[in-house]
Amino acid sequence: MVLQPAQQVTTLSHPPYCSARSSALMDTSPAPPLLLRPSAPSIDPSAAKAVISKSGGAAASVYDLRREPNIPAPFVWPHAEACPTTAEELGVPVVDVGVLRNGDAAGLRRAVAQVASACTTHGFFQVSGHGVDEALARAALESASSFFLLPLAEKQRARRVPGTVSGYTSAHADRFASKLPWKETLSFGFQDTAAAPVVVDYFTSTLGEDFEPMGRVYQEYCEKMKELSLTIMELLELSLGVEKRGYYREFFADSSSIMRCNYYPPCPEPERTLGTGPHCDPTALTILLQDDVGGLEVLVDGDWRPVRPVPGAMVINIGDTFMALSNGRYKSCLHRAVVNQRQERRSLAFFLCPRADRVVRPPPAVAAAASPRRYPDFTWADFMRFTQRHYRADTRTLDAFTQWLSPPTPAQATAQEAA
Repeated sequence: MVLQPAQQVTTLSHPPYCSARSSALMDTSPAPPLLLRPSAPSIDPSAAKAVISKSGGAAASVYDLRREPNIPAPFVWPHAEACPTTAEELGVPVVDVGVLRNGDAAGLRRAVAQVASACTTHGFFQVSGHGVDEALARAALESASSFFLLPLAEKQRARRVPGTVSGYTSAHADRFASKLPWKETLSFGFQDTAAAPVVVDYFTSTLGEDFEPMGRVYQEYCEKMKELSLTIMELLELSLGVEKRGYYREFFADSSSIMRCNYYPPCPEPERTLGTGPHCDPTALTILLQDDVGGLEVLVDGDWRPVRPVPGAMVINIGDTFMALSNGRYKSCLHRAVVNQRQERRSLAFFLCPRADRVVRPPPAVAAAASPRRYPDFTWADFMRFTQRHYRADTRTLDAFTQWLSPPTPAQATAQEAA
């Protein structure tokens, strides 16, 4: 939905429980290890920008991006990744998901066809008829603005603990040493099966009782996102021809998802950096609410093509986990966010994830339609751990993870070297 304005190399060792049989099911071409910052100590918000661990480890920097007159060196991206956008917008269909409930058979057939076409090419579409109240969406965006405009020391009270997802971070400088994104984020988990309102509890326990109203806004927003995500799963199921109705909806009924608020401040040199670097989402599905500024781009046929914000619509994209659930039929595509010199940009991303111990495998009919299996069974907990501790998400995350689960045999490794 768009609202108008009111460094070290980590060794990838495989877990001991994985079976060697799965090596035959994967793409065994090697993926290069990516540089991740070693775990940093907690940062005192009153301390200087660069904090050195007591053990003498690498510096963990904290940036106040709104106060940076120039781009610090860690924010400069290679031209190959920060190359200019093409003028041609990406043709993303706007799918009316309300047809699943209103009895419009012709509209449902059209929606299923739109989803199938988008997901087999670039994995992006937008949805209307989603039933998310505009006032709630506006409150969620405005709450993000209120948080990010707080003094840095106050935001640092919610700083992310290394190795976890929840919390505040400026430019992910707690994880990465170079190619930092020009943005701030606040992330937190969501489960609607919990006895207490987990989002409200997160805000009050982390930031204080004064933030309870903000927590209630995001609690309600996450509940609506969960409902919408299950509706979209019904469409994906129909488009893939899954025999058992409700398979994906049931799979994600007890999901444990992630909510992320993004803030992209105006940038003094936007052509030299990125708001979010090129990546594929490791999660199953992303529902993006953005303001009217724009900045989302998708790589299609070698060109970065912008996705135009559509008033009242929300952007949906397929993630790596659902690509595995579709046995590779649906695409998790490379995308990024650019920044500009004049306007701030806000967006809210709801990442649908399975329950941590759920085994990710495609339904039998989907697996048979594109035999053999492209990816071995895995749990979301293992995949999330891989992306948080071992690998910086990119277009090869799922293949790299598959290789990590079952490294190639000596014969396969020799063949790869020879090739």
